[in-house]
Amino acid sequence: MQIDHIHFYVDDAQQWEKWFTQRLGFQKASDDLSLKLARLMGGVQQQAHTVGVQSGQIAIALSSPLSPQSPIAEYLAQHPPGVADIALRVTDVGAIVQRAIVQGATILQPLRSEQELTWGKISAWGSACHTLIEDNSGARHNRQAGGLFTEIDHVVLNVPAGSLHQAACWYEQVLQMERQQSFTIKTEQSGLYSQVMIHPASGVKFPINEPASENSQIQEFLTANRGAGIQHIALSTPDIIQTVPRLRSAGVDFLAVSRSYYQALHPQYCDRFSELEWEAIERSHILVDSQTEVLKALLLQIFTQPIFAEPTFFFEMIERRHQAQGFGEGNFRALFQAIEREQMKRAQAL
Repeated sequence: MQIDHIHFYVDDAQQWEKWFTQRLGFQKASDDLSLKLARLMGGVQQQAHTVGVQSGQIAIALSSPLSPQSPIAEYLAQHPPGVADIALRVTDVGAIVQRAIVQGATILQPLRSEQELTWGKISAWGSACHTLIEDNSGARHNRQAGGLFTEIDHVVLNVPAGSLHQAACWYEQVLQMERQQSFTIKTEQSGLYSQVMIHPASGVKFPINEPASENSQIQEFLTANRGAGIQHIALSTPDIIQTVPRLRSAGVDFLAVSRSYYQALHPQYCDRFSELEWEAIERSHILVDSQTEVLKALLLQIFTQPIFAEPTFFFEMIERRHQAQGFGEGNFRALFQAIEREQMKRAQAL
């Protein structure tokens, strides 16, 4: 199983195409990708304006409604703009659909076949769904040379309190993912629980979060999104220290990290980075974590501010050095604290 593409439902697809190309350095979709997206959407394509953007192996579709009857319009009447569909490339779409039916999923689009493609769409959790695509063409998928990003590292789902175990079971049963790491992050103000799901064959990672307190940032997301949904997507970059300044100069806003964070970490990492590298990391507000399981493994991560008007979806940029796997609790906690500070600012502004 692989991530084929991510589908955003937005108010103005043309405007967001410019945002992705001008700020994140994506390129407009190739003709092949554009034709594929139109094919997968079927009749819905007549009710929506859809464009695509690409970077490396990442493909993103952006759709805005052309009529009030459009499924995109219906989505936007219930939720703010965001990720509506995580499309997955699979090897046995029929079997997955049958497992989804057993687990109570709604079939949003029955199985359909055209030449080398067979696909269907199922409801997932909250506002998200999965288009399932079986492609027997043998073609290489969604690869675009150049760009700052190479692939999607992981996709994060937020669910209501008490739903984490049930959501994890759904992904185990339907997509045959496995539980990997789990985290409990708590501060004096709030907290969250998280379960990382991973596909054993492909390594596709799908962390799921639930709030551990009523004032948790996860609950703030759920309230603003009006239900469960995709909180963020992590984009892999081969050189985050070079990438972040380029994104900032293009107008991308990131979460701030306190200077004390870097002062506390510097003794631990002074032999892992040159002074120039460490200064660049601190200047760019990049989070750093290591893993005891893999010698020299490093996780370098940074998180944007929410990209829409509501405090919902944001992007992560990630670089994994020396075959770093999974997630580091230090970075997870630092992210939680950074978002918590932004949450408190929003509360004070009311």
